[in-house]
Amino acid sequence: MSSASSYAAARQAAREAAGAQDYPKGALYVVATPIGNLADIGLRALHVLALADRIACEDTRHTQSLLRAYGLERAAGTLLALHQHNEAEAAQQVIGRLQAGERIAYASDAGTPAVSDPGARLAAAVQGAGLRVVPIPGPSSVTTLLSAAGCLHDGGFVFAGFLPSKAGERDAAVAALAQEARAVVLLEAPHRIEALAAALAALDERPVTVGRELTKQFEQVATLPCAQLPAWLAADAQRTRGEFALVLHGVAQAARADDGERVLRLLLAELPVKTAVKLAADITGAPRNALYEQALRLKSG
Repeated sequence: MSSASSYAAARQAAREAAGAQDYPKGALYVVATPIGNLADIGLRALHVLALADRIACEDTRHTQSLLRAYGLERAAGTLLALHQHNEAEAAQQVIGRLQAGERIAYASDAGTPAVSDPGARLAAAVQGAGLRVVPIPGPSSVTTLLSAAGCLHDGGFVFAGFLPSKAGERDAAVAALAQEARAVVLLEAPHRIEALAAALAALDERPVTVGRELTKQFEQVATLPCAQLPAWLAADAQRTRGEFALVLHGVAQAARADDGERVLRLLLAELPVKTAVKLAADITGAPRNALYEQALRLKSG
């Protein structure tokens, strides 16, 4: 049985469950799509992808393949490429078509658009033109991993997304995260996960939940101290493959008393003393003179 055939019942269910609802013309529909498992598609998402006059998407080939799997293949002319390199210009094309009364759906390659994916500029431009943006909720790696991490029972979370790729900037970002008491959600690509793990190891015993290939056949979810993350990745070559989401667990304020020195150590490993001291003062709020004296002691030691 083909994939399209297997979703025939889902398409019928989408028509029955969502078809009677109102889908105004001249509106942008921001559609969340699966992050790996095709069965995670929502009924409203299926209905909107079938109903839309045009589908704007991060990658037309990827989206056409997704639509084909559901039996919703579209004519190539009804797909509009809208990605990080052309979002501003393509948004104006979308606005023009919306003003002409079209319904347009937007889908990124996976998950919810505008969350570390293109779509935010598009939504802002459409709203700025006085047009409606309709969210069609669904899969997201952020909430998927948080639901399994079990770390939000006594606080909220911060979404940090992808940290900088340059080592010094990444280490400075990790030093800043050491001061964050709430849980922090990070995303990372396979070719950079080992560098991120090495940077996070400086956070010592702070727990991190790592999610690899979420919702897919070889999904892994593991919670361990940050210091052990590099060794965990190195223990199995498969563990560095696939897309990653990570959650740094929140920490109690009392456990952060030594964060000033920890931040300073992290920064001194990559930056000159004066720069490290300035950043450490900005991050922690500690007096700059005291940090400077501490930096000199650390350097001499």
